[in-house]
Amino acid sequence: MHYYAGIVSSVSSPVTATPLIDPPTPSWRLPRASTWSLPQVRWAQIAIGLFIFGLTAQLSNTPPWVFWTLYLACYVSGGWEPGWAGLQALRRKTLDVDLLMVAAAIGAAAIGQVFDGALLIIIFATSGALEAVATKRTEDSVRGLLRAAPETATRLTDTGAEEIVDTSVLDIGDVLVIRPGERIGGDGVVMAGASEVNQASITGEPLPVDKTPGGEVFAGTVNGTGTLQVRVSAPAADTVIARIVAMVTEASASKAGMQLFIEKVEQRYSVGMVTATVALFVIPLMFGADLQSALLRAMTFMIVASPCALVLSTMPPLLAAIANASRHGVLIKSAVVLEKLATATHVAFDKTGTLTEGIPRLTRVHALPDANLSEAELLALAASAEHRSEHPIARAVVTSARQMNLILSPATDFASTPGRGIGARVGNHLVEVGRPTLLDNTDHHARPIVAELEHSRHTAVVVCVDGSPAGVLGIVDRSRSEAAETVAQLSRLTDSPPILLTGDNPRAATALAHEVAITDVRSALLPEDKVAAVRALQADAAKVMLVGDGLNDAPAMAAAHVGVAMGRSGAGLTLETSDAVIIRDDLSTVPAVLALARRARQVVAANLTVAATFIAVLVTWGLIGHLPLPLGVAGHEGSTLLVVLNGLRLLHSRAWATPTQTSDGSAGPALCRTPTITHDAEM
Repeated sequence: MHYYAGIVSSVSSPVTATPLIDPPTPSWRLPRASTWSLPQVRWAQIAIGLFIFGLTAQLSNTPPWVFWTLYLACYVSGGWEPGWAGLQALRRKTLDVDLLMVAAAIGAAAIGQVFDGALLIIIFATSGALEAVATKRTEDSVRGLLRAAPETATRLTDTGAEEIVDTSVLDIGDVLVIRPGERIGGDGVVMAGASEVNQASITGEPLPVDKTPGGEVFAGTVNGTGTLQVRVSAPAADTVIARIVAMVTEASASKAGMQLFIEKVEQRYSVGMVTATVALFVIPLMFGADLQSALLRAMTFMIVASPCALVLSTMPPLLAAIANASRHGVLIKSAVVLEKLATATHVAFDKTGTLTEGIPRLTRVHALPDANLSEAELLALAASAEHRSEHPIARAVVTSARQMNLILSPATDFASTPGRGIGARVGNHLVEVGRPTLLDNTDHHARPIVAELEHSRHTAVVVCVDGSPAGVLGIVDRSRSEAAETVAQLSRLTDSPPILLTGDNPRAATALAHEVAITDVRSALLPEDKVAAVRALQADAAKVMLVGDGLNDAPAMAAAHVGVAMGRSGAGLTLETSDAVIIRDDLSTVPAVLALARRARQVVAANLTVAATFIAVLVTWGLIGHLPLPLGVAGHEGSTLLVVLNGLRLLHSRAWATPTQTSDGSAGPALCRTPTITHDAEM
């Protein structure tokens, strides 16, 4: 069981309400200048603007030359980059869909269907812009992660003097001095001193961990109130945080090759379509056909064979599903992500901040009979002594006292002892708050309470008044109210039980897993261990969706088939390497978005069947017969409109739904509950 010493504050005024955590600014909300600096974004926005102006002019019955000019300007601004990329690919003797789409758009304009071509252009320009933005944000976050570790550290020389050095030059065997509140400059082992270290960014543990000689510490973690001497055990390039950067970069690169189904066949389809178009133009000319009729037939074929309906079979339903998810508090970053969500077969959860609230809370107050104090009086004394500390447990005690409207008294003579607790004088009483080590072997009333709390996943905090035990407080990082039902729903959706991957200790992990009905528990994992666990699952053909919230989850998210981040996370890299973000921090949206992605996949499959059928009929007619241009355009436009309307059904609120019953058919548990504080009578 880990405990702490309070951090001394210079403020001696009465307690004021302070938030437990500052609400983070999501890192995916970049300033406008960051995205506008990308040329893909600038050209896409210009193309969309010209398209809107052109459509407005067309619907307003302006002269045709006005909207034609606007549409053609849209062609140039949105199409020159994919067109140039297509020409570059052609020089490498490959034919990709970018050039094909530009050619189809030009062909549409050649026979008067300029609107269709402009629509196709902005779809491709927007897709390219989104991809460029996602790539830039991930790169920025990886660079920002490197700043999590300090740039300098205090190193002891051979003579015992201190020197400030760059952390990049640290090597194995160097001895660092880590003072209170400092970030640790390198991975190492404590040689001297005692303190508590907040290493949630690496292991995910919600509470600071006591560090004494022999204890392991990590670069970038935050020291508490004591001073430590740390012997460096790894050079800067091999620290845990450096390995996180390397793993994220490697895993992100490996995922970049995944594409939508429609893109997997683009090369062959492109070659076939271009070959057939050229044949329909050249062969009739060789047999004496006139140029105009041969060109008209070739352009008609290009229009009906162009994969507009196929492209719109996928994008509108996927974008509609993304918009629907956004309305319900889930940011899905791309259509590719939605497709990956639909194919996920296993779900793995982080613990702290994901299945739990991530904020230690006071839930038990036990006043001992010999203390002659009520639970409220005991809590008021403890909170008065703790109110100058910034430690998470101190905040939990003070917050609970304020919620109960207890009056806190000024505390004097505040002192802290690393690994033991704090002491302060409150009124005429000397109040000590700390670990169960404050108890001696004669405290028969307190020890059973401590044992019961620790067995139920609580941190036991002992309160002594004037040298005698007065009570025990129970602190716990509570599971989310919706966690158990979320786990049950995901089990039904994926036909496989979820997995718990956590850096927390085995006892806490097992207790939480039992509470939410998870049977596969893997605890005490470092970031690389989580990556290894995900890769091992995927080596057995599993497609893992990892749900997490901390910096230590980022590499595993990048390696997973799909990563989902809880939006309350302050770890920018976690938000960037994830594929989806639960903006409202509501875990129950995870099964909902999984079900929505599967519905979207079903709609896409239906649309592709319809579009392929229309294209096959029209292409066959154009090849073996004479397809009239008006009929070809009508069939092409009709199939396009049909698949678009079918896809837009996913915008309806009915598309957002999840199972609401447990596996035995009974009503599922309520998704909200009122926290309570348990007293002695409840034991």
